Amino acid sequence: MSSKKKIEKKIQTLKEAKNTVKDWVLQNDTIVFTNGCFDILHLGHLDYLSKARDLGSKLIVGVNSSSSVRKLKGPSRPINSTKSRSNLLAGFECIDLVVVFNEETPLNLINELKPSILVKGGDYTIETTVGAREVLNSGGNVKIIPFLEGYSTSKIVTKIQSFSKT
Repeated sequence: MSSKKKIEKKIQTLKEAKNTVKDWVLQNDTIVFTNGCFDILHLGHLDYLSKARDLGSKLIVGVNSSSSVRKLKGPSRPINSTKSRSNLLAGFECIDLVVVFNEETPLNLINELKPSILVKGGDYTIETTVGAREVLNSGGNVKIIPFLEGYSTSKIVTKIQSFSKT
């Protein structure tokens, strides 16, 4: 199978992902889930996603659709399309599955995919993490991974905007 096909195979609908997860559970895999916009990928994202993957045997990443990102971050975002963001993430070796969602939160994905471990970045707490209660109530764990200092999509956008003003 070509590298491109392998990447495309990692991007699944919720229905497809549920079937994939069933197979993984039968193989006793530990399913880790995280989510985000992942608009402009940087080293902080790779660090975070690698650490998330190390917590289990399979990593699922929920990616906000472009319409969802606009609702959360305003009309000027996202910079990159849903297709670009999901394909770039699927290209990461540490990611096993990418699922795009249109809602503002991943609660439906979490309820449907039932991960063993839910992971969020350092700007969250367990109390502010959407889906934490559901994962904990089903016997799973919630982990917060600190950010890699100095990396931020917002800072990258600001830096690019400053170049256009000069």
